[in-house]
Amino acid sequence: MRHALILAAGRGERMRPLTDSTPKPLLDVHGKPLIVHHIEKLAAADVRYIVINTSHLATRFPEVLGDGSRWGVRIRYSYEGPTPLETGGGMLAALPLLGPEPFIVVSADIWSDIDYAALPREPDGVAHLVMVPNPDFHPVGDFALAGGRLFEGDGPAAAERLTFGNVGVYRREIVESEAPGCFKLLPMYRKAIAEGRLGGERFDGFWRNVGTPAQLDELRGVVAR
Repeated sequence: MRHALILAAGRGERMRPLTDSTPKPLLDVHGKPLIVHHIEKLAAADVRYIVINTSHLATRFPEVLGDGSRWGVRIRYSYEGPTPLETGGGMLAALPLLGPEPFIVVSADIWSDIDYAALPREPDGVAHLVMVPNPDFHPVGDFALAGGRLFEGDGPAAAERLTFGNVGVYRREIVESEAPGCFKLLPMYRKAIAEGRLGGERFDGFWRNVGTPAQLDELRGVVAR
C-alpha cells in the first residue's frame, strides 16, 4: 500500500490543558512528536503518500511536519474546518487525496509496534481492523473476532471480544456513498458486519492508547529513548 491516512483532527479534550496550545498528535515523546512515530513506521512500510486530517490548531501540523520529505514521504493535509468531522466524515473528506486503492488508517493518539507492512494489501471486505486485547479502560471490547471476521455481540462460539486498536486497512467504498458532513465510522462497521464484509486480526504486541496526561506519562515511562 502506498497511501495512508492519519487521523489527527480531534480537540483532545481529555488531554487538556496540554492540548490548549499543542495538538495532541504533536505532543512530545522523548524529543519527538507522537505523530512522527506513525510517519516513520509508515515510511518504513513503503507508504509514500500520507494524508493528515486536521482541525484544532491545524496550522501547527505543517509548521512542524512540513511536506514529509525528511522521511521520504509526501504529506498532504485535509483541513476539516474549526469543527472536526469525526472518523467517517474525516475519511470521506480526505478521499480525494488518497487515491483509488485500499489505504491504511491510523489514529494519531496511539502508540504501537504494529508492522504496517504486514497488514493485508487487499482487505477481505470493505475494511480490515487490527484488534487488541481489552485494556483496563475498555474491558468489554468492541467486536468479536473469529476466523478473520468481526461480529457484533459475542459472535460464534469460538469468537473472542476484543478492542479496536485504531489501525486498519480500508476500501474507499466504506464511506464514499455517504453524504459529506460529520459522522462516525461505527454505523459503517455495523453495516459491514451484517453483510459479512468486515475483517480483522488480533495483535498481541505493544499497544497503548494516548488519550490523557496520565497515559502520556505512562508511555514516556515505558518507551525507550
